[in-house]
Amino acid sequence: MTDEWFRHGVRERALRVRGAGGTRSQGRPTAATAASSRAAASIDHRVPTLVVLLLLADLAAAAVALSWTTHVRSGACALACVLVFRAGFRLYRPRLRLSYADDLGRALVATAMGFAAAVAGAVVLGVPHVRAIAVTTLVFLAVGEAGRAFVLVLARRARREAGRGMRTVVVGSGDLGLDLFSTMLAHPEFGLRPVAVVDPIRSASRDPAGSSSLADAVTEHRAQAVVLAQDDGCSVPLLDAAIVADGLGCAVLLLPRAFEIHHDASDVERLRSYPLVRLRVDPTRRPSWRIKRLTDVVIAAVSLLVLLPLLGLVALAVRLECGGPVLFRQWRVGRGGRSFRLLKFTSLRASDEEAASTWSVDGDPRIGPVGRIIRGTSLDELPQLWNVLRGDMSLVGPRPERPAFAEQFSADLGHYGARHRVPVGLTGLAQVHGLRGGDTSIADRARYDNYYIASWSLWLDLRILATTLAEVVRHARDGMSR
Repeated sequence: MTDEWFRHGVRERALRVRGAGGTRSQGRPTAATAASSRAAASIDHRVPTLVVLLLLADLAAAAVALSWTTHVRSGACALACVLVFRAGFRLYRPRLRLSYADDLGRALVATAMGFAAAVAGAVVLGVPHVRAIAVTTLVFLAVGEAGRAFVLVLARRARREAGRGMRTVVVGSGDLGLDLFSTMLAHPEFGLRPVAVVDPIRSASRDPAGSSSLADAVTEHRAQAVVLAQDDGCSVPLLDAAIVADGLGCAVLLLPRAFEIHHDASDVERLRSYPLVRLRVDPTRRPSWRIKRLTDVVIAAVSLLVLLPLLGLVALAVRLECGGPVLFRQWRVGRGGRSFRLLKFTSLRASDEEAASTWSVDGDPRIGPVGRIIRGTSLDELPQLWNVLRGDMSLVGPRPERPAFAEQFSADLGHYGARHRVPVGLTGLAQVHGLRGGDTSIADRARYDNYYIASWSLWLDLRILATTLAEVVRHARDGMSR
């Protein structure tokens, strides 16, 4: 009876908060609202205190360990290896469940691997200080693990007694959302302080962007985290909510479908019995994305110089066949829905207006022999290297579409617009899976594009580029053999 009364009170409180902050506005967020949200994010989303304390505990342990060793240089190199491995095993990360036992296994493995790397380096360099390295590592492990346990105890107490948790908006007003709300209230030691509930379905029905309620709630309550817990099986409003929350600087946690059989993993947090997947919605914020942009610039510049003779030959062939402009400029939709002028070699006899509103497919009578060759070998796409150099595009990303079609596809497919949260590309994951041209599934393309964004890495880009190059070579070889 007491538990039922408690849950009823929590439900009433959640619904009151939802009415106050969750569905207050029916319009799009204003520029001032967006600016205040970004300001709130810049204040609230610095490096989490827990991460700083865990790192300081290990640095203090390293200082103690160095004071015990007779060979400071060897000990320092060993500790550097250990700290690098511990960082690689994500021991310094924000987390909900502050359990010492959860990370003990990975802490021991990371330390052992760091020790092994240090010993291997000492053997290769002929440094006879293996015993000093071992002593330094053992002292570090003993002191460091004691310090880590102390930090976690201190953090749990701060969350439970001092309310040191992230202000959290729950997206989803069904039973799951309200139960998560009540669990956060009853267990503040997990570091989530619920402040509002938003119904994404109701918001989407009032606002085509489906974002005004969430943006207002995040801004009003200066929220630092958003938990997605819609239980009606509709994923599009959750996708929109995740993009909005990430854009406002919030940590995004998702309660997966069939969560009862969802296993723990490196990106899974636990709120009591609920698994919450920590999402990385926008890969452009990751440091490695800067390497991607640098790679784009270098490869595009070198390719334009190396391929200059080939570009001249293609331009001459196009001019002889079409008799008109060699380059075809067309508006395409890029990152954030912004339009840019995409460059291509002219491959079909059509006016700009006709090309902007009609598909060209295999067997199109507007395409001549030269057009078929440069399309089949993707030579018509080479001028887009200039778009890459300008920053309109990337080497790898979702392929850009014409504004009229992008608008149509966004209206027909709820998940289509989400592909515009990264720069468009010269090639993409959908294209290397055979989804090219106007006679392939747009829904499949959009799913592949969103999968690429969610799983982005530099290695994935390299795989796509290698596959694209192999396909170009194969098509060129097939064309010459005919």
